[in-house]
Amino acid sequence: MHRSPLRFCLALGVAATLLSGCAQFERNQPAAATDDDAICRSQGNAAGSTEYVACLKDRDVAASRGDRMEKSHRNLSEDMLNK
Repeated sequence: MHRSPLRFCLALGVAATLLSGCAQFERNQPAAATDDDAICRSQGNAAGSTEYVACLKDRDVAASRGDRMEKSHRNLSEDMLNK
């Protein structure tokens, strides 16, 4: 059975498109949850201390900032696609 080169290229293009969609999905998955308690304790902060509480707060603020940035990028992308 002889396959035409055009048909082969078309099939390859479709496969590449589907795989790139999977790659994008994989990239946007949330990172594995980190143990903020363990990280703050590893920095030498005793649980309940002012430094420990500040460490937890800093990690929470950084996570929130990252979530907001991801959401704004997603909204911008959707706006660009819908126009």
